[in-house]
Amino acid sequence: MNASSDHALILAQGLTRLYPLGSTAVVGVEDIDLAISHGEMVVLKGNSGSGKSTLLALLGGLDLPTRGRLMVAGQNLQKATPKELNAYRRKVVGMIFQSFNLLPTLTVVENVCLPALLAGRPHQEVTNRALEWLDWLHLSSRLNHYPRQLSGGEMQRTAIVRALINEPSIILADEPTGNLDSKNGQAVIELLSELNHKFNTTVIIATHSALADPYATLQIYLKDGRITETGACDV
Repeated sequence: MNASSDHALILAQGLTRLYPLGSTAVVGVEDIDLAISHGEMVVLKGNSGSGKSTLLALLGGLDLPTRGRLMVAGQNLQKATPKELNAYRRKVVGMIFQSFNLLPTLTVVENVCLPALLAGRPHQEVTNRALEWLDWLHLSSRLNHYPRQLSGGEMQRTAIVRALINEPSIILADEPTGNLDSKNGQAVIELLSELNHKFNTTVIIATHSALADPYATLQIYLKDGRITETGACDV
C-alpha cells in the first residue's frame, strides 16, 4: 500500500527538476507528489522522456531538485551537502543500470567489493559478504572473470550484487532488463522480487517492460514528467 506522509520511507512534495535550455527549460519531472513506504516493490511506467530516469536520479542522490521537497530515509536530499549525498549513495541506496556499469579492468569480485571498500568497510568482511551474495546468484565460478568474459545475464547479476554489498534500504533499478533477452530479463526481475520479499528491501524499477508488473505492490505511471496514475497492486 502507498504510505502516509508521516510514515513514508520516500516522500516527495512538489518535486520538480528542470533543465535549462537557452531561454527555456526542459521538464525532467514536475510537481511530483509521492509517498512510498518501506518494503514496497514499485514499478515506474512510462514512455521514453516520461521522467522515469530523472525521478530515479533524484531518489538516488545523483541529481538535485530545482524545487520541491524530497525526503528519503529521513534525509532531506535537496538540502544535503555533497559529503552527505556521497554517504547517502553509499549507505542508503543501491543503483542498478541497464548498461551494467561494471569497471572493465576489475574482476567480478573486485567490482562487487568496490563500493563497500570505498565506504571504508574492512576488506575481509566485504570479501566474505561478496562471496555469499555471488554464491547465492550462482556466480561463484565467475569470481575472477572480467566483464567482457560474462554473458549479459551474468553482468546484470554482478551489478545486482554490487548494488547490495552495502546492504542498502532501497534498490533503484533503471531499465534493468533493457539489455537482456526475455529469459534473463525474467530471471533478474524474479531476483529483485525475491530481495524485496526475503529482506524487505524497497525496490523501485523504472521500465518499459511488463515483466515486473506481476510482482509490483505499487505502480506509478508518468507522462511528460508528471504522475498520471498511481495504483496499489495485490501480489
